[in-house]
Order: sequence, then C-alpha cells, then structure tokens
Amino acid sequence: MSILNLNDRPASADMPYDFISTFHQQKAAFENNKFPSLNERRRQLKALKEALTDNSDDIIAALSKDFGSRCTEETRLSEISNSVGNIEYASRHLASWMRTRSRGTGIWFLPGENKIAPQPRGVVGIIVPWNYPINIAVSGLASAIAAGNRCIVKMSECTPASENVLRKIISSVFDNDHISIVGGEADAAAAFSALPFDHLMFTGSTRVGRFVMAAAAKNLTPVTLELGGKSPVIVHDQYPIDEFAKRVLWGKTYNAGQTCIAPDYALLPKGSTENFKVWISRHFRNHFPEGISSKDYTSIINTANYDRLTTLVNEAEAEGATIIRMEDPTPAHIASRKFPLTLVINPNLNSRVMKEEIFGPIFPIIEVASTDEAISFVNERERPLALYLFSNSRRLQEQVLESTHAGGVTINDVMMQYLQAAQPFGGVGSSGFGSYHGKEGFTTFSHMKPVFRQRGIGRFTGIKLLYPPYGNIARRLISLMGG
Repeated sequence: MSILNLNDRPASADMPYDFISTFHQQKAAFENNKFPSLNERRRQLKALKEALTDNSDDIIAALSKDFGSRCTEETRLSEISNSVGNIEYASRHLASWMRTRSRGTGIWFLPGENKIAPQPRGVVGIIVPWNYPINIAVSGLASAIAAGNRCIVKMSECTPASENVLRKIISSVFDNDHISIVGGEADAAAAFSALPFDHLMFTGSTRVGRFVMAAAAKNLTPVTLELGGKSPVIVHDQYPIDEFAKRVLWGKTYNAGQTCIAPDYALLPKGSTENFKVWISRHFRNHFPEGISSKDYTSIINTANYDRLTTLVNEAEAEGATIIRMEDPTPAHIASRKFPLTLVINPNLNSRVMKEEIFGPIFPIIEVASTDEAISFVNERERPLALYLFSNSRRLQEQVLESTHAGGVTINDVMMQYLQAAQPFGGVGSSGFGSYHGKEGFTTFSHMKPVFRQRGIGRFTGIKLLYPPYGNIARRLISLMGG
C-alpha cells in the first residue's frame, strides 16, 4: 500500500496547499446544485469513461514510467478495463439506485408513509495508493459521481506520472470545482485527511489507515478504509496441486504481487510442498520464458520497497525457512527492480514475513494436517481483506465461508472478486470497513435519508389521539403500543 507518514496535525486555511481552496470551491458549488439529476450524472460518467479510453496509451506510458517497467496488459486490465466496467455498471443501474423506496409503516402511524431517499453527501475526498493509481481513483470516482457528489482525489507521491495523466484526463471533462486531482508528499496527505469532507475514502496500509481515521474523527467525517492485510490461501487435499500452482502463480506475480488482495501465504496439505515446488517452477517458466526480464513481469515500485522485500527474505532464511527463488536476482534485475517470485518454505510464524503484509512476489508456504487446522490458523489472526479456498467440495466451501471472516472470498481462483463490477469491495476488521463498487459504492457515497410523510392539513391522522392532555383513549393506545 502507499507508504505515508501521516501526522496528527490538523489542516488550516493558512496551509500552502492548493486543495484547501479547491475544497472550499467545491463546497460552494455543491450548495448551488445539491441534487444533480439522473441525466447529469450519466453524462458525467459517460464523459469520464470516454476520456479514460481516449487516453489509454498515455495511461500505459505513465504507469510504465512510474514503476520502471509495468506490464502493458496488466495496466489495460486493471487500470482501464476494470475502471470502465465499474463506470458502465454504475451508469446502467443508476436510475434504480436513485429511486426513492418505500419502507413499511407501523400500524399506529398510518396513514403516514415511510420512504428512503438517497441524497448526495457533498464533497468527497479519495486518497489513492501507488499500486493501482488510476483504477482506484476512477473506481472511487465512479461511485462518488453516481451518488451526485463533488470530489478531490489525492494521488500518491510515488506515482507522479500517473498523477499528471489523470489530472489531464479529469480536467478535460470536469471543472476544478467538481472533480480535482491533487498530489503532494506525506505532509499534504496529513492535511488532506484533516479537511472536513462529507466522506473520506482511503486505500492503503492498516498503519496509515489509523492516522487517517484519527484525523477524520476530529471533523466527525465518515470514512471508508480499504486496508489490505495478509490474505491466506487454503488448499484442500483433494484439489489438484498442479492446477492450484498455475492459478495462484498468476495472482502472486500479477503487478509483481503489489496488490492488496494478492495471496499472501498458502496453507498446503501435509506432504504436498515438494509437488507444489515442481509445478509452480514449471508454470513460472511457461508464463515467463524470458524470466523476470520479461516485459510481462512488472518492477517493484521503488528501491525502498525492493530493499524491504530483500530484507524479508533474508530474515526469514536466517530464522530457519527454506528459500526457493524462481531465478537469482542479478545486478541488471536490481537496476530495473525486478524481484523474482520467491517461495519461503516453513517460515517462523513470528518472522516479519508472517507478521507483515508482503506486497511483493514472496510466497510463504506452510503445511497443515487438515482443513480444520487451516481454518483455525486463519481465525487465530487478524481478519484479512481476501481469503482464497481451492476445493471442489461444496460442503467444505460452505464450512470455510461460514467459519471464517474476510473482506471478500474467491473459490478456486484468486483476486477475481475485485474484478466483479456488481460486487462490493471492502474489508472487515483490521482490513478495513465500508465498501465501494456496485450498488454498495453508491450507498457509501450517499446519505440514505429516511422520510416520514404525514397526511396534509385538514385530514384525520390517528397520531392526534396521542396528543396531550393524555386521557383514557391515549393511555389505552400507548398501552397497546407496548408503552
């Protein structure tokens, strides 16, 4: 996730950040249009989608520049295709989402009626990490725009090229008082979090999420936190280990493992590790015939994270784990920050590689005696953003779903839950709370306002029987109501 050192300093009007004035401009603009129509919102979503696709080549170039080497097809799938899918889904279902809906009315309050009316929150802040900067920004914007809000997006300081291209895209279709893209270092992120937004969404590490939540709490700003964590993989002893190796390899090397829902560690059936090592090595060579020098293999975002991954492996080895690299790093690879897929067999459970979110192509492997032991292993740890199960047994699938907690689950594959436009995405417990994407994203950025409508003047309403002074009829009615 994005590495920010947020401090506890509140934002104030004299801070030299452009987004302070932008925030006030957006607040004023929202007051002049508090409920954009269905057609307005659809036009805005359409314009966002067209601007995104029209600039796809620039997006690919920007991501490659920021990472040093970013697989083009990964950028197309994650940053462009998935973002477009979220925009299109929101636009297609927006009329239904915006509709005022009836709720049941208690018999004592008839002929009044209850409704739920979705209302835009106002000005929304979105803090975006470096690993999927365009996708997370645009997917959040799709939900926020669908809900009728104005928005400021804070990009990571690690992806300046992506920030510039997204600013160009957004400014081509939106005024600054509607949607704005901003950057800045860690101090800017701290000031951004402390602004009195009507809603704030943060994607990043659990550690930084605590700072964001603390800063937002001073303004009672509601927050959505998508925080990651250590996403486990449970493998049933009846599942073909060669097929598991192929599918998990894709998730562990996609974006070089720099994905919040990447499989973090695997719980394999006892005695299957040797077979797994053979198959994942074979599949790795098939996927990357040129090795990690392949243009299909993405670089680590910066030297600091490359060095962090190296340290995790070295410490795990020093503490007794067996290390298996799909190939040895060379100076040329280090120069381009290509980190090979690395298995860490039987790590010390107290090592950093088993305590911290890895966020790279390092894959700890732990053998367990049974699926029950695997479930217990997962439940003894903090609730992850994702959980993966490889099993064709429906009984076992239901057992795992009912006995574990995770932000989302994919069965017999990895990371697919994020690519579903109709499904909400978010965490649980220390992996975050709240969600975006789909209808739930619209709900996140809306105030679902309850409305009770009473009969007009001159028409009888039963509630008048409860007005004081309280006589026998009122006392009997209140008694019947349970009072």
